Amino acid sequence: MEMQTYLWICLIVFFAGFIQGLSGFGSILLALPLLAIFLDIKAVIPLVALYGLSISFLLLVQLRKHLEWKKVFPLLLGAALGIPVGVFFLKKLDRDMIQYTLGIILISYSLYSLFFRSSRSGIGEAWAYVFGFLAGCLGGALSASGPPVIVYTSLQSWGKDRIKITLQTFFVIAGLMVVFGHAISGVTTIVVLRLFGISMPTMILGTYVGSYFYGMIGEQWYRRIIFIFLALLGVFMIYKAN
Repeated sequence: MEMQTYLWICLIVFFAGFIQGLSGFGSILLALPLLAIFLDIKAVIPLVALYGLSISFLLLVQLRKHLEWKKVFPLLLGAALGIPVGVFFLKKLDRDMIQYTLGIILISYSLYSLFFRSSRSGIGEAWAYVFGFLAGCLGGALSASGPPVIVYTSLQSWGKDRIKITLQTFFVIAGLMVVFGHAISGVTTIVVLRLFGISMPTMILGTYVGSYFYGMIGEQWYRRIIFIFLALLGVFMIYKAN
C-alpha cells in the first residue's frame, strides 16, 4: 500500500474521531464510505468497528463521572431483547426499504427538532426499554443500533454530558459485541489490525480535539449539532439503500 493511501486513511480517521468527540456519535458515518474508497469493504467493516469502539471508550473515560447506569441499563435490556427479533426479520424484510424508511424518519425528526420543536420537558424514562428494543431490532437487522438511542437521548431534558455519556456507554457495550463477533468469525485480519495500529494516534488526536470543542459549546448548540448529524445519518442510510 502506498504511503499516500496511509496518509488519507489517517486523515479520515482523524476527522472521524473529531466528529464523535464533538457530537458523541457519527464516526462510522464519516469513516465507512470514505475508507471504502481506498480499502476493500471486507476490511473496512471490521476496521470502523474497532474505531467506533475505541473512540467511544475514550469518551466514556473522559465523562465517566457523569455515568448513571440506571439510565443505560433499560436501553441495554431492550436492545438484548430486540437483537434476536431483528436477526429473525433480517431474512423476511427488504433491507433497503428498512434503511430508506429509517432515513426518511431521521431526516424528518431532525428538521422538525431544529426548526419547530421547542419543548424540552423530556419523555418518561420507561421509554428507554422501547427505544432500546428498536435499537436491538435495527442492530440485528442492519447493524445500525445507534439511531433509536440517539433519538431517545435527544428527547430527554438531560444536559449534554449525560446525553453523551449515555450514548458512549451504550456504544461501548454494543461495540464490544460487534468486535468480538468479527474476531471469532475471522474478518478481523492482521491487515485490519495493522491499519488500526497505524492510524490509532490520529484517531486519538481527533477525538481529543473534538472533545475540546465540545467543551466550548453550550447545551443549545450541542442539541443542534445532534440533529444536524442525525439528518446526515438519515441521508447516509437513504444513500446506502439506493
